Amino acid sequence: QVQLVESGGGLVQPGGSLRLSCAASGTIFGPYGMGWFRQAPGKGRELVAFMQSGGYTNYADSVKGRFTISRDIAKVYLQMNSLKPEDTAVYYCRLTVEVGSRLNYWGQGTQVTVSS
Repeated sequence: QVQLVESGGGLVQPGGSLRLSCAASGTIFGPYGMGWFRQAPGKGRELVAFMQSGGYTNYADSVKGRFTISRDIAKVYLQMNSLKPEDTAVYYCRLTVEVGSRLNYWGQGTQVTVSS
C-alpha cells in the first residue's frame, strides 16, 4: 500500500509564495508519475501540475508561469509564486503507477488560503 503525506500549506497574502511537499511511502510497482490537484469550495477537483516518470510535465493554464513542479525519489514539490485569491483550495498530491492497472494514490490534502 502506498501512502502520500503532504505538507507546506497555509495562509499567504496575494502575491506571496508557498512550497508544497509530498512524500510517498510503501512499495511502488513500476514507473510512476506524481503531481498536484486542487479542489476549491463548491468546485470539482482539477489538475494543477503533473510530472510523468519520463519527465513530461503538464500544467493547468491558470498556473503556468507562476507554479513549478519538481520531483525527487518518491517526492514531489510544488513551488507556488505570485499567488492569487483564486488559488485558494485544498491541494492534493497524487501518485499514478504507469503500468498495469494504472493505480492512483491520493494524499489527504493540505489547505492553501490566499487572502489579505
